Amino acid sequence: MGAPDRRYPTGSVPARPVGTAPLMRVRSASDPAPGRLENEDVVFRFGPLVGVLDGATVPDGYDTGCVHGPAWYVRHLAARIGLAIAARPAATLMSSLAAAILAVRADHGDVCDLDHPGTPSSTVCLLREGGDQADYLVLCDSPLVLDTGSEVTVVADERLAAATADLRRTADTLPGDGADAATRFHRSVTVQRARMNRTHGYWAAAADPDAAYHAVTGTVPLRGPGALRRAALLTDGASCAVEEFGLFDWSGLLDVATAEGPEGLIGRVRAAERDHPDRLRRHKRTDDASVSLCEFDAAE
Repeated sequence: MGAPDRRYPTGSVPARPVGTAPLMRVRSASDPAPGRLENEDVVFRFGPLVGVLDGATVPDGYDTGCVHGPAWYVRHLAARIGLAIAARPAATLMSSLAAAILAVRADHGDVCDLDHPGTPSSTVCLLREGGDQADYLVLCDSPLVLDTGSEVTVVADERLAAATADLRRTADTLPGDGADAATRFHRSVTVQRARMNRTHGYWAAAADPDAAYHAVTGTVPLRGPGALRRAALLTDGASCAVEEFGLFDWSGLLDVATAEGPEGLIGRVRAAERDHPDRLRRHKRTDDASVSLCEFDAAE
């Protein structure tokens, strides 16, 4: 009998036969915005599924029609996604997300007005390893970065950014003194809420399961030419390292997350927020930040 494999604790040697999908290793980190006790992001892994969710922060003074908050919503949605995929492993990510949204709708009970335009909502970014390929889903502004060895690509849902740019143009038509700035912000929030989960607006997970069928989806091979080597699932509090601060390109983001870990990438963002607060285009100076880095061994 041969000597035990010292690379793994007793009983933990991967029972993955030769010829199956590449082994997926996942490292994750999630950090609330400085000064905030509650994190409205969630990172999770359920078997072959990895996900990040970013709950929409409710501006002070705005009603939601709901006794629960964004943190409650993302925790329940993450759990319900996992249960939906466990119940129907062969289902598409779209249909699993739709089932999860419907289940969270029931979780609210009868105490919330789920037709309120400010009902709790979340972005969704999912990656599922499945044999010869990985499936992905992106809904709203939590991008997915894919490295296939020969190229790095970004899967993004640009509809929120387009709607936000349009809202800024609308708000900028108002006078610019202090009182009117508050008026512009109120108008922007009102219009943005009205455009959520509308054909000419943007889509997010909230109370309507139909939103799942408007997500950006696709597959990437895990074998052969163009096989996936690395993937990063990001909330916008982490993707701003590229999109807002320009610290590096998407390939550089993957390299930093690989070398320094997801927490190292978030640390780079926190330093940039401290050093260059004027560079942020968002209405928040800082944000919750989450990263899941998936790395794949080459298939044998």
